[in-house]
Amino acid sequence: VSQVFCLALVGSLAVKFWLATRQMRHVHQHRAFVPAAFASTISTEAHQHAADYTQAKTRFGLLSEALGTALLLGWTLLGGLDALNAWVYGLVAPGWGDLAYQLALFGAFSVIGGLLDLPLEWYRSFHIEQQFGFNRMTPRLFVVDLVKGTLVGLVIGTPLLAAVLWVMGATGPWWWLWAWGLWTGFMLLMQVVYPTLIAPIFNKFKPLEDASLTGRVQALMQRCGFQAKGFFVMDGSLRSAHGNAYFAGLGKSKRVVFYDTLLARLLPAEVEAVLAHELGHFHHKHVLHRMLMIFALSLLGLVLLGWLANQPGFYFG
Repeated sequence: VSQVFCLALVGSLAVKFWLATRQMRHVHQHRAFVPAAFASTISTEAHQHAADYTQAKTRFGLLSEALGTALLLGWTLLGGLDALNAWVYGLVAPGWGDLAYQLALFGAFSVIGGLLDLPLEWYRSFHIEQQFGFNRMTPRLFVVDLVKGTLVGLVIGTPLLAAVLWVMGATGPWWWLWAWGLWTGFMLLMQVVYPTLIAPIFNKFKPLEDASLTGRVQALMQRCGFQAKGFFVMDGSLRSAHGNAYFAGLGKSKRVVFYDTLLARLLPAEVEAVLAHELGHFHHKHVLHRMLMIFALSLLGLVLLGWLANQPGFYFG
Protein backbone atom coordinates (compact mmCIF):
# COMPACT_ATOMS: atom_id res chain seq x y z
CA VAL A 1 0.00 0.00 0.00
CA SER A 2 2.77 2.42 0.91
CA GLN A 3 4.60 1.77 -2.35
CA VAL A 4 1.43 2.33 -4.40
CA PHE A 5 0.69 5.56 -2.52
CA CYS A 6 4.24 6.82 -3.03
CA LEU A 7 4.24 5.96 -6.73
CA ALA A 8 0.86 7.67 -7.24
CA LEU A 9 2.03 10.79 -5.42
CA VAL A 10 5.30 11.05 -7.31
CA GLY A 11 3.57 10.24 -10.59
CA SER A 12 1.02 13.00 -10.03
CA LEU A 13 3.79 15.48 -9.27
CA ALA A 14 5.72 14.42 -12.39
CA VAL A 15 2.68 14.97 -14.62
CA LYS A 16 2.07 18.42 -13.11
CA PHE A 17 5.73 19.36 -13.67
CA TRP A 18 5.58 18.11 -17.26
CA LEU A 19 2.44 20.11 -18.06
CA ALA A 20 3.75 23.24 -16.33
CA THR A 21 7.09 23.15 -18.12
CA ARG A 22 5.31 22.72 -21.47
CA GLN A 23 3.22 25.78 -20.65
CA MET A 24 6.27 27.80 -19.62
CA ARG A 25 8.13 26.84 -22.78
CA HIS A 26 5.17 27.85 -24.94
CA VAL A 27 4.83 31.21 -23.19
CA HIS A 28 8.55 31.89 -23.57
CA GLN A 29 8.52 31.03 -27.26
CA HIS A 30 5.69 33.51 -27.93
CA ARG A 31 6.81 36.24 -25.55
CA ALA A 32 8.41 38.53 -28.12
CA PHE A 33 5.37 39.25 -30.31
CA VAL A 34 1.73 40.07 -29.65
CA PRO A 35 -0.68 37.72 -31.49
CA ALA A 36 -1.98 39.37 -34.64
CA ALA A 37 -5.60 39.40 -33.41
CA PHE A 38 -4.61 41.62 -30.46
CA ALA A 39 -1.77 43.66 -31.97
CA SER A 40 -3.93 46.77 -32.34
CA THR A 41 -5.10 46.82 -28.71
CA ILE A 42 -2.26 45.32 -26.64
CA SER A 43 1.27 46.75 -26.61
CA THR A 44 4.36 44.56 -26.83
CA GLU A 45 5.38 45.77 -23.37
CA ALA A 46 2.05 44.74 -21.83
CA HIS A 47 2.19 41.37 -23.60
CA GLN A 48 5.69 40.68 -22.30
CA HIS A 49 4.71 41.81 -18.82
CA ALA A 50 1.84 39.31 -18.85
CA ALA A 51 4.13 36.55 -20.14
CA ASP A 52 6.71 37.22 -17.41
CA TYR A 53 3.98 37.22 -14.78
CA THR A 54 2.66 33.88 -16.05
CA GLN A 55 6.17 32.42 -15.94
CA ALA A 56 6.77 33.64 -12.40
CA LYS A 57 3.43 32.29 -11.16
CA THR A 58 4.01 28.93 -12.83
CA ARG A 59 7.49 28.56 -11.31
CA PHE A 60 6.06 29.44 -7.91
CA GLY A 61 3.29 26.89 -8.46
CA LEU A 62 5.88 24.20 -9.16
CA LEU A 63 7.73 25.07 -5.97
CA SER A 64 4.48 24.94 -3.99
CA GLU A 65 3.58 21.56 -5.50
CA ALA A 66 7.00 20.11 -4.69
CA LEU A 67 6.91 21.36 -1.10
CA GLY A 68 3.33 20.14 -0.69
CA THR A 69 4.29 16.67 -1.91
CA ALA A 70 7.28 16.55 0.44
CA LEU A 71 5.08 17.65 3.32
CA LEU A 72 2.47 14.99 2.54
CA LEU A 73 5.17 12.33 2.50
CA GLY A 74 6.40 13.65 5.82
CA TRP A 75 2.94 13.45 7.36
CA THR A 76 2.27 9.94 6.03
CA LEU A 77 5.16 7.63 5.19
CA LEU A 78 7.70 9.36 7.43
CA GLY A 79 5.42 9.19 10.47
CA GLY A 80 4.66 12.86 11.11
CA LEU A 81 0.93 12.36 11.57
CA ASP A 82 1.49 9.31 13.77
CA ALA A 83 3.82 11.31 16.04
CA LEU A 84 1.37 14.23 16.21
CA ASN A 85 -1.48 11.84 16.98
CA ALA A 86 0.41 10.21 19.84
CA TRP A 87 1.32 13.60 21.34
CA VAL A 88 -2.22 15.03 21.10
CA TYR A 89 -3.80 11.82 22.40
CA GLY A 90 -1.60 11.78 25.47
CA LEU A 91 -2.25 15.44 26.10
CA VAL A 92 -6.03 15.60 25.54
CA ALA A 93 -7.75 12.20 25.54
CA PRO A 94 -7.24 11.17 29.21
CA GLY A 95 -8.94 14.25 30.61
CA TRP A 96 -11.30 15.40 27.85
CA GLY A 97 -12.47 12.31 25.99
CA ASP A 98 -12.31 11.04 22.42
CA LEU A 99 -14.27 13.80 20.69
CA ALA A 100 -12.10 16.52 22.21
CA TYR A 101 -8.99 14.55 21.25
CA GLN A 102 -10.16 14.19 17.64
CA LEU A 103 -10.97 17.90 17.38
CA ALA A 104 -7.61 18.79 18.94
CA LEU A 105 -5.77 16.52 16.50
CA PHE A 106 -7.47 18.11 13.51
CA GLY A 107 -6.83 21.57 14.97
CA ALA A 108 -3.14 20.87 15.58
CA PHE A 109 -2.76 19.46 12.08
CA SER A 110 -4.45 22.55 10.58
CA VAL A 111 -2.35 24.98 12.62
CA ILE A 112 0.92 23.31 11.64
CA GLY A 113 -0.11 23.15 7.99
CA GLY A 114 -1.15 26.82 8.07
CA LEU A 115 2.13 27.90 9.64
CA LEU A 116 4.10 25.96 7.01
CA ASP A 117 2.06 27.64 4.25
CA LEU A 118 2.57 31.16 5.62
CA PRO A 119 6.02 31.77 4.04
CA LEU A 120 4.65 30.77 0.63
CA GLU A 121 1.64 33.08 0.97
CA TRP A 122 3.90 35.92 2.11
CA TYR A 123 6.27 35.37 -0.82
CA ARG A 124 3.40 35.24 -3.30
CA SER A 125 1.92 38.53 -2.10
CA PHE A 126 5.01 40.55 -1.23
CA HIS A 127 7.38 39.30 -3.90
CA ILE A 128 5.62 37.98 -7.01
CA GLU A 129 2.52 40.20 -6.89
CA GLN A 130 4.63 43.14 -5.68
CA GLN A 131 7.22 42.66 -8.42
CA PHE A 132 4.60 42.91 -11.15
CA GLY A 133 2.72 45.81 -9.61
CA PHE A 134 -0.39 43.94 -8.50
CA ASN A 135 0.00 43.79 -4.74
CA ARG A 136 -1.73 46.39 -2.57
CA MET A 137 -1.75 44.26 0.54
CA THR A 138 0.08 45.66 3.56
CA PRO A 139 1.78 43.46 6.17
CA ARG A 140 -0.78 44.67 8.70
CA LEU A 141 -3.70 43.67 6.46
CA PHE A 142 -2.03 40.32 5.80
CA VAL A 143 -2.00 39.63 9.54
CA VAL A 144 -5.56 40.94 10.01
CA ASP A 145 -6.82 38.64 7.22
CA LEU A 146 -4.98 35.74 8.82
CA VAL A 147 -6.60 36.37 12.19
CA LYS A 148 -10.07 36.87 10.68
CA GLY A 149 -9.77 33.74 8.56
CA THR A 150 -8.64 31.69 11.55
CA LEU A 151 -11.53 32.90 13.71
CA VAL A 152 -14.11 32.30 10.96
CA GLY A 153 -12.68 28.84 10.42
CA LEU A 154 -12.94 28.07 14.13
CA VAL A 155 -16.49 29.37 14.47
CA ILE A 156 -17.77 27.53 11.39
CA GLY A 157 -15.44 24.57 11.11
CA THR A 158 -15.40 23.35 14.71
CA PRO A 159 -19.16 22.62 15.00
CA LEU A 160 -19.18 21.06 11.52
CA LEU A 161 -16.22 18.82 12.32
CA ALA A 162 -17.71 17.86 15.68
CA ALA A 163 -20.99 16.93 13.95
CA VAL A 164 -19.20 14.83 11.32
CA LEU A 165 -17.14 13.03 13.97
CA TRP A 166 -20.27 12.33 15.99
CA VAL A 167 -22.05 10.98 12.90
CA MET A 168 -19.07 8.72 12.14
CA GLY A 169 -19.29 7.20 15.59
CA ALA A 170 -23.07 7.02 15.97
CA THR A 171 -24.43 5.80 12.63
CA GLY A 172 -22.65 2.47 12.22
CA PRO A 173 -21.41 1.10 8.90
CA TRP A 174 -23.40 3.65 6.92
CA TRP A 175 -21.60 6.58 8.56
CA TRP A 176 -20.13 7.70 5.23
CA LEU A 177 -23.60 8.32 3.76
CA TRP A 178 -24.75 10.35 6.76
CA ALA A 179 -21.48 12.29 6.80
CA TRP A 180 -21.86 13.03 3.10
CA GLY A 181 -25.42 14.27 3.61
CA LEU A 182 -24.28 16.54 6.44
CA TRP A 183 -21.39 17.94 4.42
CA THR A 184 -23.55 18.45 1.32
CA GLY A 185 -26.18 20.32 3.34
CA PHE A 186 -23.46 22.50 4.84
CA MET A 187 -22.03 23.35 1.42
CA LEU A 188 -25.44 24.35 0.09
CA LEU A 189 -26.06 26.47 3.17
CA MET A 190 -22.70 28.20 2.68
CA GLN A 191 -23.72 29.17 -0.86
CA VAL A 192 -26.50 31.24 0.69
CA VAL A 193 -24.69 32.47 3.81
CA TYR A 194 -21.24 33.32 2.45
CA PRO A 195 -22.12 36.32 0.20
CA THR A 196 -24.11 38.16 2.86
CA LEU A 197 -22.54 37.15 6.19
CA ILE A 198 -18.97 35.96 5.64
CA ALA A 199 -17.63 37.91 2.65
CA PRO A 200 -18.39 41.29 4.32
CA ILE A 201 -16.04 40.31 7.15
CA PHE A 202 -13.13 40.66 4.73
CA ASN A 203 -14.38 43.23 2.19
CA LYS A 204 -16.77 46.15 1.96
CA PHE A 205 -19.67 45.95 -0.49
CA LYS A 206 -21.75 48.86 -1.70
CA PRO A 207 -24.57 49.01 -4.26
CA LEU A 208 -23.57 49.74 -7.85
CA GLU A 209 -24.40 53.41 -8.45
CA ASP A 210 -23.58 53.69 -12.17
CA ALA A 211 -27.07 53.80 -13.74
CA SER A 212 -25.75 53.31 -17.28
CA LEU A 213 -23.78 50.19 -16.34
CA THR A 214 -26.69 48.88 -14.28
CA GLY A 215 -28.97 49.15 -17.31
CA ARG A 216 -26.49 47.30 -19.54
CA VAL A 217 -26.04 44.56 -16.94
CA GLN A 218 -29.79 44.12 -16.43
CA ALA A 219 -30.37 43.85 -20.18
CA LEU A 220 -27.58 41.28 -20.48
CA MET A 221 -28.97 39.21 -17.61
CA GLN A 222 -32.48 39.25 -19.06
CA ARG A 223 -31.13 37.82 -22.30
CA CYS A 224 -29.44 35.04 -20.32
CA GLY A 225 -32.39 34.34 -18.01
CA PHE A 226 -30.27 35.22 -14.99
CA GLN A 227 -31.93 36.71 -11.90
CA ALA A 228 -29.99 38.55 -9.21
CA LYS A 229 -30.94 40.16 -5.93
CA GLY A 230 -28.60 43.11 -6.42
CA PHE A 231 -25.45 44.58 -7.98
CA PHE A 232 -22.54 45.41 -5.69
CA VAL A 233 -19.06 46.89 -5.87
CA MET A 234 -16.33 45.27 -3.75
CA ASP A 235 -13.19 47.05 -2.53
CA GLY A 236 -10.85 44.61 -4.24
CA SER A 237 -8.27 47.41 -4.57
CA LEU A 238 -7.62 47.02 -0.85
CA ARG A 239 -5.52 43.93 -1.59
CA SER A 240 -4.82 43.71 -5.31
CA ALA A 241 -4.81 45.60 -8.59
CA HIS A 242 -6.44 42.63 -10.35
CA GLY A 243 -9.99 43.19 -11.54
CA ASN A 244 -12.86 40.75 -11.82
CA ALA A 245 -16.61 40.25 -11.58
CA TYR A 246 -18.53 37.30 -10.19
CA PHE A 247 -21.92 36.16 -8.96
CA ALA A 248 -22.56 34.30 -5.74
CA GLY A 249 -25.49 32.66 -4.01
CA LEU A 250 -28.27 30.29 -4.98
CA GLY A 251 -31.55 30.79 -6.81
CA LYS A 252 -33.04 34.27 -6.75
CA SER A 253 -30.73 35.26 -3.88
CA LYS A 254 -27.74 35.47 -6.23
CA ARG A 255 -25.88 38.78 -6.24
CA VAL A 256 -23.52 40.19 -8.86
CA VAL A 257 -20.26 41.66 -7.58
CA PHE A 258 -17.80 43.90 -9.45
CA TYR A 259 -14.30 44.66 -8.20
CA ASP A 260 -13.74 48.40 -7.91
CA THR A 261 -10.48 47.92 -9.82
CA LEU A 262 -12.46 46.54 -12.76
CA LEU A 263 -14.82 49.52 -12.85
CA ALA A 264 -11.91 51.96 -12.56
CA ARG A 265 -10.05 50.58 -15.59
CA LEU A 266 -12.70 49.44 -18.05
CA LEU A 267 -15.45 51.11 -20.03
CA PRO A 268 -19.06 49.96 -19.44
CA ALA A 269 -19.02 47.85 -22.62
CA GLU A 270 -15.82 46.15 -21.47
CA VAL A 271 -17.24 45.52 -18.00
CA GLU A 272 -20.30 44.00 -19.66
CA ALA A 273 -18.00 41.70 -21.64
CA VAL A 274 -16.28 40.51 -18.44
CA LEU A 275 -19.64 39.78 -16.83
CA ALA A 276 -20.81 38.06 -20.00
CA HIS A 277 -17.97 35.58 -19.54
CA GLU A 278 -19.20 34.77 -16.03
CA LEU A 279 -22.80 34.53 -17.21
CA GLY A 280 -21.64 32.12 -19.90
CA HIS A 281 -20.78 29.69 -17.11
CA PHE A 282 -24.32 30.12 -15.79
CA HIS A 283 -25.93 29.75 -19.20
CA HIS A 284 -24.09 26.49 -19.90
CA LYS A 285 -24.71 25.28 -16.33
CA HIS A 286 -20.98 24.99 -15.61
CA VAL A 287 -21.51 26.01 -11.97
CA LEU A 288 -24.23 23.41 -11.46
CA HIS A 289 -22.19 20.71 -13.18
CA ARG A 290 -19.13 21.55 -11.09
CA MET A 291 -21.16 21.44 -7.88
CA LEU A 292 -22.69 18.09 -8.77
CA MET A 293 -19.26 16.73 -9.67
CA ILE A 294 -17.85 17.87 -6.32
CA PHE A 295 -20.74 16.22 -4.48
CA ALA A 296 -20.30 13.00 -6.45
CA LEU A 297 -16.53 12.88 -5.91
CA SER A 298 -16.92 13.59 -2.20
CA LEU A 299 -19.40 10.71 -1.95
CA LEU A 300 -17.02 8.38 -3.77
CA GLY A 301 -14.19 9.52 -1.50
CA LEU A 302 -16.21 8.77 1.63
CA VAL A 303 -17.30 5.39 0.26
CA LEU A 304 -13.65 4.56 -0.38
CA LEU A 305 -12.66 5.76 3.07
CA GLY A 306 -15.43 3.68 4.62
CA TRP A 307 -14.11 0.61 2.82
CA LEU A 308 -10.44 1.31 3.64
CA ALA A 309 -11.28 1.78 7.30
CA ASN A 310 -12.09 -1.94 7.46
CA GLN A 311 -8.91 -3.08 5.68
CA PRO A 312 -5.97 -3.96 7.99
CA GLY A 313 -3.51 -3.23 5.20
CA PHE A 314 -4.63 0.40 5.17
CA TYR A 315 -3.07 0.86 8.62
CA PHE A 316 -0.03 -1.39 8.36
CA GLY A 317 0.81 -1.41 4.65
